[in-house]
Amino acid sequence: MRADGLDDEDVWEAHRQAKLALLSRVAKETGTELSPDVLTIGYARRMTGYKRLDLLFSNLDRLRALARDHPFQIVIAGKAHPHDEGGKHIIEALHRCKRELAGDIPVVFLANYDMDLARPLTSGSDVWLNTPLPPLEASGTSGMKAALNGVLNLGVLDGWWMEACIDGTTGWAIGDANLGTAADDAEDLYAKLEGEVLPLFYNNRARWIWMMKQSISKIAGYFNSQRMMRRYASEAYLR
Repeated sequence: MRADGLDDEDVWEAHRQAKLALLSRVAKETGTELSPDVLTIGYARRMTGYKRLDLLFSNLDRLRALARDHPFQIVIAGKAHPHDEGGKHIIEALHRCKRELAGDIPVVFLANYDMDLARPLTSGSDVWLNTPLPPLEASGTSGMKAALNGVLNLGVLDGWWMEACIDGTTGWAIGDANLGTAADDAEDLYAKLEGEVLPLFYNNRARWIWMMKQSISKIAGYFNSQRMMRRYASEAYLR
């Protein structure tokens, strides 16, 4: 059966179980109890400048205003290369933002990011955020894994998401194919959260689940290692 033919209740329950597993991991490692009924934004990758985690936190007052209308919580993981001082500063800045947002928006940082931690993050988040500086994102495989789990991507049109994004169907685009400034991308990120992502999650579950199924059915069959190896073999090694 194609993913878009799956029963809505089965899809939602499977996602809820994955989300509960993620929130249990968060509680165990940080002591923070997050709500399974609140939209959860996931972000996990190498911490370095061009990945632009700071884009989400560029206007804390705007984030607070969004959360007053529709609450959300943020789960973040990642490591900086030992010699990437800028990446280390990003993690330090994240903790400052976390403290400033305390009481308004729950933000948790999970240490020691690895494949074991990536599993619950890419299956239990509601939205997977990716905000690289174009054209520096080579691919973005965490978003592919999230999409295969029905987690909706919200990302800048760079790397794989340039090919996979059908805005409003498989997820949402931040910005457009032209190279905008960080301010442009931040404004569009906030606008998408305010006008589309958050209202849809809370007010139209049927449509949200439809998008989850579209994400799986339209992405899983194309962005996978089987196709990658077949194309490597037929187009590179055997020519």
